[in-house]
Amino acid sequence: MNAENIKYADDETLSVKRIIQIRIPSLALGLILGIFLSFVTSRFEEALSQDIRIAFFIPFIVYMADAVGAQTQNIYIRDLKTGKANFKIYLIKETLAGVILGIASSLPTAIITAVWLASTKITLAVSLAMFGAIAIAPLVALLTTEIFQLKHKDPAVGAGPLATAIQDTLSVLIYGIITSSIIL
Repeated sequence: MNAENIKYADDETLSVKRIIQIRIPSLALGLILGIFLSFVTSRFEEALSQDIRIAFFIPFIVYMADAVGAQTQNIYIRDLKTGKANFKIYLIKETLAGVILGIASSLPTAIITAVWLASTKITLAVSLAMFGAIAIAPLVALLTTEIFQLKHKDPAVGAGPLATAIQDTLSVLIYGIITSSIIL
């Protein structure tokens, strides 16, 4: 699929009304998924009540996974627009990059957490969740972007908010499951 099949949003030439019309659907879906994320987080209330320090790392894990996914998504969208993107090559390379970045992020996180909190259980939970959330982030970013591309929608407008909401939910889910398994 080449870039000519997609009508890309252009804030320079579109009216504010049209910009808002283009952006609202993906943001509305993101709002719904954000509420779902709150419900997912609440499912881990028991683990959080065991040790409030678990909560310290939710934004950190979510942010790191989002950052990795955003990098993948931005590069892929740029290459889609220029017609240089090959989904299969991106899928292979970005999957490997996610695993390597997950390892590279979880190791210093483990050291800092161990020194800071002196808790083997929290250190293990945080570092494993960091690895898992970052390892899958490129896949979420690529798959979400590719779906928009295949539907002939501008992925720069819709894929970002949707991928972020999905990744945030998955990151909290991964952290919650790992933490519950280790702490409880």
